[in-house]
Amino acid sequence: MQELNKLRYLVSRNIKLYFKDKFTFFISLATPLILVVLFLTFLRSVYENSIISSLPQGVTLDRSIINAFTGGWLFSSILSVSCITVAFCSNMMVVDKLNKTREDFLVSPVKKTTLLSSYTISNFITTFIIGAIVFIVSLIYLAIVGFYLSFVDILLILANLIIMIAFGSILSSIIGLFISSQGAFSAVSSLVSSMYGFICGAYMPIASFGKGMKYFVCFLPGTYGTILFRQSYMRGALNNISERVSPEVAEVIRSSFDGKLEVFGNVIPSWAMFLIVGGCTLALFALYMLLSYFKRKKS
Repeated sequence: MQELNKLRYLVSRNIKLYFKDKFTFFISLATPLILVVLFLTFLRSVYENSIISSLPQGVTLDRSIINAFTGGWLFSSILSVSCITVAFCSNMMVVDKLNKTREDFLVSPVKKTTLLSSYTISNFITTFIIGAIVFIVSLIYLAIVGFYLSFVDILLILANLIIMIAFGSILSSIIGLFISSQGAFSAVSSLVSSMYGFICGAYMPIASFGKGMKYFVCFLPGTYGTILFRQSYMRGALNNISERVSPEVAEVIRSSFDGKLEVFGNVIPSWAMFLIVGGCTLALFALYMLLSYFKRKKS
């Protein structure tokens, strides 16, 4: 019971420190903000023109369907990126290491397992808060421009959000175990913020990648998380498009905007993608526990 109280205090302390540090908070939102700017200035018109050009002559779509489709693509990108980039930037384990605060905790009557658990739990909570805000904003935006989400779609988005945040939080905790300098922390944060948006298909559809790059991203769990967000956000709009065009045209649009994922010629069903992301998250958690155990023994 005493350790639980300590854990609760440490988690609360880490969350407050993250939101108090305005610079870290802004950096963690840098990539999502870049996506919003790109969408408003460039990507929206590109995707709208791509959808319209795919339609047979004489076929038109309601503006609300196009807006719902492109808006779903935008917010699926933002959520998939935020689950990882925010988790890395909100990792207070690294901040405490750099400030030497962690050394004070280690000589205090707090178990190291409690301390490490507090970092991961608080990381998950802070990332979920940001993700939940983005999700609510997406619902408001789609309600204004065109809302085609079903109740099941909303539940699937939330389920995928929780799994992907857990994946990102554990991954950042593993990396944080080996970071002990400001330079390394800055390098990792910059690398994740700049590269992850590309390799997970947030800046451009995975369908537009080259053959080698497509095979490469198929081995990354984040790719499956992105596709799951895409499917849930765009399913309603795609179904409405399918009612107005031929199945061939609907399939071209679905494939071009990552409405499905093919790995070595095989289409991966949604339930399999959930299993892949969930299984990788559990494997990362086991690895984190193992590394933490050896770190404790070494110290």
